Parts: sequence; C-alpha cells; structure tokens
Amino acid sequence: MREAGRGRSKVVVVTGASAGVGRAIVREFAKHGDSLGLLARSRDGLAGARLDVERLGGRALEIPTDVSDDRAVDEAAERIEQELGPIDIWINNAMVSVLSPALQMNADEYRRVTDVTYLGYVYGTLAALRRMVPRNRGVVVQIGSALAYRSIPLQSAYCAAKHAVQGFTESLRSELIHDGSRVHLTSVQLPAVNTPQFSWIRTRMPRHPQPVPPIYQPEVIARAVYWAAHHRRRAFAVGFPTVQAIIGDKFIPGTLDHYLASIGYESQQTQEPVQPGRPDNLYCPLPGDYGARGQFSDRALDYSVQAWMNQHRGWLALAGMGLAAWWIQARSRSNSVTRLMPRPASAVSAQLFDEPVTR
Repeated sequence: MREAGRGRSKVVVVTGASAGVGRAIVREFAKHGDSLGLLARSRDGLAGARLDVERLGGRALEIPTDVSDDRAVDEAAERIEQELGPIDIWINNAMVSVLSPALQMNADEYRRVTDVTYLGYVYGTLAALRRMVPRNRGVVVQIGSALAYRSIPLQSAYCAAKHAVQGFTESLRSELIHDGSRVHLTSVQLPAVNTPQFSWIRTRMPRHPQPVPPIYQPEVIARAVYWAAHHRRRAFAVGFPTVQAIIGDKFIPGTLDHYLASIGYESQQTQEPVQPGRPDNLYCPLPGDYGARGQFSDRALDYSVQAWMNQHRGWLALAGMGLAAWWIQARSRSNSVTRLMPRPASAVSAQLFDEPVTR
C-alpha cells in the first residue's frame, strides 16, 4: 500500500533487480505501492521479482537487459515510460565481479566488470536523466560501496569500477547544480551484504567466496535505499564498517594497505573448498531464481544502528546540543551556589589579613 504522506505511487526502475540487493530493493518499494521497472539478465530471477511485486499488490514490468548495452538500457527506459508512466526514481545496482589476484586476471575480465559495474551505471544514469531533466524532477540512486573509497585485495576490477562510479557521480552532480536542475543524484555506500553473488562470482581462490564480516542482510540496505530516494541527502553510508573504511582511508591509508594485505585474503574465503567446474555469471546469468539472501544468514545482521543514526542525525544533533546546554547550565548553577555559601571564619580572617589558613 502507498505510504501516507508520499503522495501518488512512483515509477521506480531497478537494475540488477533479479537477485540480492536489487531484489530486496524491489520488494521494499513494492511495499509502498510503487510500480517497478525490473532490469536484469536473469529471466528466472526477473519472473520471481515480478511475482514478489504482484503479491504485494503492485505493478511490475520485467525487461531482460544487459546493462553493458547502452541501447538496450535506453530502450528499456522508453518502454517503461510507455507502459508504467514517467520514471520518478532510477536505481543503478547491477554488478559483476571476479575474486582473483590482479596478475591472474585477463583483459576481457577487466573489461567485462568495467562494462557492467561502471558503464552500466553511466548508461542507466544517462537514460534516466534524458527523461528527468526536461521534467525538472526525479531521483537517481547509485548503489555504491565502502570499496568505492577503500579498495581491498582480490577485487581490483570491482573496486576500480566502484571508484569510477564515485568519480562520475560527483562530476555529474556538479553539472546538475550548475544547470539549476532539481533532479537529485545520491549514492548509498554499502558494507558487506549477504547476497547470492558469492555463489556465482568468478573466483580463482581455493575456497568459497564470502563477504567480509560483519555482514548485513539485504533488507537493511533496501530500507536505507528507500529512505535515501525520498530525502535530498548527497550520500548515505550504511553500517559502521562503511564509515570506518571511508574515514580510515582519509587518515591512515598506508596502515590499511598493510592491514588488508594481512587479513584481506582469508576474510574473503570460507573454509569450504571451491568445487571443480564451479559456474559463474560473469558473462551469462545462471539458471534459477536466487532471491535476495545468500547463504550467510546465520551471521548476518538484520538492523544497522548506524543507518538509523544517519537517518536521524539532525534530531540527534539537536538532542546533543540540548544535553550540552543543560550540562553547562547545571554546572553554572552549581558554581553559583558554591560561591554564595558562607565561608569558614578562618578563611575570612586569612583573606582580610593576607595570612595563610592553617589546618
């Protein structure tokens, strides 16, 4: 159902909508009565996402799309506007990755990760802006990562793509401000999330990939994305680990280089060996509907205190200032009472005759 105070239901496009964070985002917006344009490669996953929306009483249009194809992305946007209406919110989320030392990767793998995880965001953003800017309204949400600020070993292609998205977004935001556009561009920076991607990313490591703990459920991210899409915040970080990575890279990057060199390999692998011939989705989606959550639910957090604090930082700042004012006032009253209290006669005599008080 539609959330009170939000007005009419919105038309929302989600790339990478078939599984993981994208799938959770689809469900979150559908809960609020929005119409969803679903873009992804997996037909099985898209069908499952459409059913999720319909079970929640919403409308969904599934369009099998590889976001590395700019024409396909623009055609999908045009079809969504024709069948669902003007796009209000566009969420770029689609990604692929390779878990491997850089020297063991090849040029095609770097190209593929860049085409999807970086250029897919560029194509989606431009397709949205071509329609939003003339109307002078709309929101584009970039699903980012702590890795857009602090890279880690074994994910050089993915980290580079996320850094590129950050650079593209900041440049574009300044252009929109220069033009006086009311179209809003925001980024949501993610921590490690329990999604199915760790079951299908390409890996050259001996053991099964895993997100670097602490891990959050995708629904935590989806709630943050919904909030960010409805508030004019420049960026929104989810989870204390994300904040620590962003701040740490500003002040102790060299220390982090050595720290990640020591723990980065082990922390991205379970103890389970990778099965020979394990398939991956780098070039083609795997069959089946994988849903939103991965296999690490027993270790994943359902709530982020930091995200709640981030959403309510204005009220928290006011409360903090109120407490500080109360403390200062209380201290002032205490000092006034102390000054007004009668002093011992010996102290008065000592002051009058400039003599020390002996005890």
